[in-house]
Amino acid sequence: THGLNSLQRRYGGEEELPRHYLFCTLFLGHVESGENDLEAALRETQEEAGIEADQLTIIEGFRRELNYVAREKPKTVIYWLAEVKDCNVEIRLSHEHQAYRWLGLDEACQLAQFKEMKAALQEGHQFLCSTAS
Repeated sequence: THGLNSLQRRYGGEEELPRHYLFCTLFLGHVESGENDLEAALRETQEEAGIEADQLTIIEGFRRELNYVAREKPKTVIYWLAEVKDCNVEIRLSHEHQAYRWLGLDEACQLAQFKEMKAALQEGHQFLCSTAS
């Protein structure tokens, strides 16, 4: 069987971007019947962070897919960008998580464990900067 997970990271401080963003990832895995990948990521975001889909605005035009091998099994991670409509949204972590932090881009990149994840964060930031109004 496969597992599905969602990781949230907001990046872009006041000096970088005017809004609060959430970086959502989806680990390829169990997508419930009738769901697409994005719907599954939104469901997992609600289940694991308590953020409802209507509290987010998906940023159209950005989607990154990374492939890797873990424990001798191929895995795929899909990244989207979403704006948190209210930066004071209450985060309610599931039992699967111990803590969360909103991070600036540099700190998020320092914590990224893989160069591909760091590149996806940087690409997301560049995308947001190029579309900022």
